[in-house]
Amino acid sequence: MTRYVMAIDLRRCVGCQTCTAACKNANATPPGVQWRRVLDMETGEFPDVRRSFVPVACMHCNNPPCEEVCPTSATKKRADGLVTIDYDVCIGCANCVMACPYEARSIVHDVRFAYGDKPIASEAVRFDPARIAVSMKCTFCVERIDLAAQTGQIPGRDPEVTPACVNSCISGAMAFGDIDDPDSKVSRLLAETQHFRMHEELGTEPSVYYIWDKG
Repeated sequence: MTRYVMAIDLRRCVGCQTCTAACKNANATPPGVQWRRVLDMETGEFPDVRRSFVPVACMHCNNPPCEEVCPTSATKKRADGLVTIDYDVCIGCANCVMACPYEARSIVHDVRFAYGDKPIASEAVRFDPARIAVSMKCTFCVERIDLAAQTGQIPGRDPEVTPACVNSCISGAMAFGDIDDPDSKVSRLLAETQHFRMHEELGTEPSVYYIWDKG
């Protein structure tokens, strides 16, 4: 089996937001909608204060609560672990938006571009009218993953079939790949480090792992 996951090394993330910009460019999301965000968090008490950066997006859960509440089966979890939305089937009821504990979904009801009524170059190429008035979210760049099946390339190793955010990370904090492959970068990273998944206690089994220390 193949199950794609993402590993994010919080020790390396510098909060540059390059992954956020890369996602915006790759998916032409409308103003105010970020499929990938980086939380800026401060912990501790003066003088022992620490600043941490935590990239977040759809967690592509193994037990996605968004799938359970979808009345039309527009949201589905694929065999490879990706959680997808069929825009032709989605009715925009927002059940999934409310069910997602990661605040990863958005619905926009009108066409909006970054600068007025005219799209900029990246928006003109990548704007998808099918996403209006339906639920949308991070897809792990599913079109790239599907391309790998045609080209024989490996997601997480070959940039052309790897999520845009991972390709863009200037500090090498993000990794992507098949967790069922013991030789993949993510498998090796997780075997060597201590990590957690966000809101694991909810039983969602997220496919995003956060590395915080050596194993």
